[in-house]
Amino acid sequence: MTGHEDRGEDVDVLVVGAGPTGLMLANWLVRLGVRVAVIDAKDGPTEESRALGVHSRSMEIYDQLGVVERVLDQAVRAVSMRQGFGRTAFAPIPLTTLGRGITPYPGMYVLEQSANERILAENLLALGGSVRWRHRLVALDLADGGVVARGDAPAGPWTLRARYAVGCDGASSTVRALLGIPFEGTTSRRTFYLVDAVGVEGLASASVNIRQGATEFLLAFPMRPDGEGRGGQRLIGIASDDDAPAVTEDVARSRLAASFGVTYEWSRWFSTYRVHHRIAARFRTGPVFLAGDAAHVHSPVGAQGMNTGLQDAHNLAFTLADVILRAAPERTLDRYEAERRPVALRLLRTTDAVFRGITSRSRPALLVRRYLPRVVLPPAVAVLPHLPLGRRLAGYLGQVRIRYCMPGAREGQRGRHAVVGRRLPWTGGNFDALRAASWQVHAYGAGADAPEAVVVAEELGLALQAFTSGGATGLRAGTLYLVRPDGFVASAAPPADAVRVFRAALQDLAPHLLVEGRRS
Repeated sequence: MTGHEDRGEDVDVLVVGAGPTGLMLANWLVRLGVRVAVIDAKDGPTEESRALGVHSRSMEIYDQLGVVERVLDQAVRAVSMRQGFGRTAFAPIPLTTLGRGITPYPGMYVLEQSANERILAENLLALGGSVRWRHRLVALDLADGGVVARGDAPAGPWTLRARYAVGCDGASSTVRALLGIPFEGTTSRRTFYLVDAVGVEGLASASVNIRQGATEFLLAFPMRPDGEGRGGQRLIGIASDDDAPAVTEDVARSRLAASFGVTYEWSRWFSTYRVHHRIAARFRTGPVFLAGDAAHVHSPVGAQGMNTGLQDAHNLAFTLADVILRAAPERTLDRYEAERRPVALRLLRTTDAVFRGITSRSRPALLVRRYLPRVVLPPAVAVLPHLPLGRRLAGYLGQVRIRYCMPGAREGQRGRHAVVGRRLPWTGGNFDALRAASWQVHAYGAGADAPEAVVVAEELGLALQAFTSGGATGLRAGTLYLVRPDGFVASAAPPADAVRVFRAALQDLAPHLLVEGRRS
C-alpha cells in the first residue's frame, strides 16, 4: 500500500499491533463486517516463539472462528504436569483429563505465539483483511468523535481517521503512552532466561515440568518437534538478581545441567527478561481502548497472558460491532472495561502470588516446595478429578469459569441463576450453534422446542436453539436462556416470564435488538 493511499483514509476501527490480540480482534471485526485497518511497526510477523500455552476457552474461541482444526494440527498436547526438586521428578498430574466434561478442549495445548499469529494472519487474509507492516504510530489525536492517527511508513508519513482505535501493541504500548494511562504494578528484581531448546534430556516429554532447587528454578513447556522430529522444550529459569552479572546461554546451560540434570543439543532462541505484574489504570479513554499486554502483563505461571489477550479481543469485537453496525448506544462500550478489567486484575493477583511462592528463596518456602508435593500429590492426583473442586480448578485454569455481571446477576441479588454471566456450559453439542456469532435463545430438555419457547424467540426476533438435554451443567429443562454472540449467558427465565426478563436484559446489554425485533 502506498503512502498516498494511506493519507486521509477512514475506517471504523484502527487496530495498533498485529500480535495474537490484535489479529484476533481484526479477525472478528472483519468477519462481523466492520472496516478495519491493522498497523504494526515490525517488519513482519513474529519469528520468536514468545507465549506458548493455549487454554480451553481460547480453543473454544478458535472453534467459533473456524480455525481450531489448524490449531490442533500444529499444537502439542501437554499430557501432564511434573513437579520436582533438583534432579528428582514427583508424581505426574494428568492434564488431558483436566476439564473433561466441561469443555470440548480439555487440558492444555502448547502452540508458540508465532504459530498463533500465522494462523490468525492467514485467516484474516482469507476474510479480506490485511496487516500494514512497518507502519509506526507517532501521534493519536481524539477529535470529531473519533481518532486521527499519524505515523511513519517506508512510503512516507501517513494519516488515518477512525471512529475507534484499539492498542494491542504490547507491554511497551505506544497507544497507552500517548494516552498517558498509568501502567500500575511491579517488576521483579530478578532477571529470567528462556531457552527454546531442541534435543532436551532429563525432563518428561510432552509434559509441563516444574523443578525447584535451593537457589534455582526451572519451568519447562513442551514444544513442536523440529524438522528432524526432535522434541523441543521452552526452558525458563532464574538468570540473576539486580547486582549479579548478566547470564549468557552457556552459563544458563551449565546451571541447568548441574542443578537439574537437564541438557539439550542446541537452541532456537535464547533471551533474558524481567517479569512484570502490571495493569493499565483504565482500559478505555473515549474512543480508544487497550487490550492484551497493552492492558495487562503477568508472570509466565499458568501460561495465562496470551489467552487473556485473545479473550479481551473476542469480547471487544462484539461490543464494537454492536455500536458500529447496529446503532447500539455509546454506553454499550463501557461493558468492555467493566467485564474484562476485573478478569485481568484477578489473574494478576493470582499469578503474582503463585510466582512469588515458587521463586521465593526463604527457608520455609524451600521446605514446602521440597517435601509437600511428595505427600500431597499422590492422593490429590487420585482424588481431585472426581471432586467438584477438581472441575472448579479446571475451569479456572482453562479460563472457562469467568463470570461477568449481567442484568439479573448483580452482586447480592436473590434468585441469581447459576449460569447467568458465565460462558455457556458445554453439553456436548450446543457449541455448534455459537458459530453463528449471534444473539440466541437456548432451551434444554424434553420439550425444548415447545410452542411457548418458539413464541419467545419470535417475539424477540432471535433464533431458537433447542437441545434435548442439558446434561449435568446447570442448564435446566423448563428454563430459557438468552445467549450473547460471544457465548456468555445474558439472562435466564421460565418461558412465561422470558419475554419480559429478556427484554429487560437486552435493554441494558443490546437495546438495538429490541428495535430490530419490533421492525421484524
